[in-house]
Amino acid sequence: MANKPSPRLKRELKTIDSMLKIYCRNHHKTGEEPLCRECQDLLEYAEKRLARCPFGRNKPTCGNCTIHCYQPEKRKKVKEVMRYSGPRMITRHPILALMHLADGYKTVAKPPVTSGASAKKNCGEL
Repeated sequence: MANKPSPRLKRELKTIDSMLKIYCRNHHKTGEEPLCRECQDLLEYAEKRLARCPFGRNKPTCGNCTIHCYQPEKRKKVKEVMRYSGPRMITRHPILALMHLADGYKTVAKPPVTSGASAKKNCGEL
């Protein structure tokens, strides 16, 4: 991916940030604090994954991706956050929610590499 992320990748990062804030506020009782340490670590992990995505500007939503770059434990946690926060995004961040839904309907991109092992290598193991 180029040094400057595409508008879509910026929006995806903003979406996960907003979802984590909703989840953290209601599950970890952070109040006015943006995120607890656990959720902040998950956000930083997601940022690294987005930055290393082999699809680059053509990245599909994670649910439509053919390569799953997240470690199983992190992937499970992000799914939990999205299941909880997704419905709440409609009222709190309607534009982000609708754009994320629209992104999910786009066709699945093929990775710019030839094998699954190479794709995993491009994602990096964090």
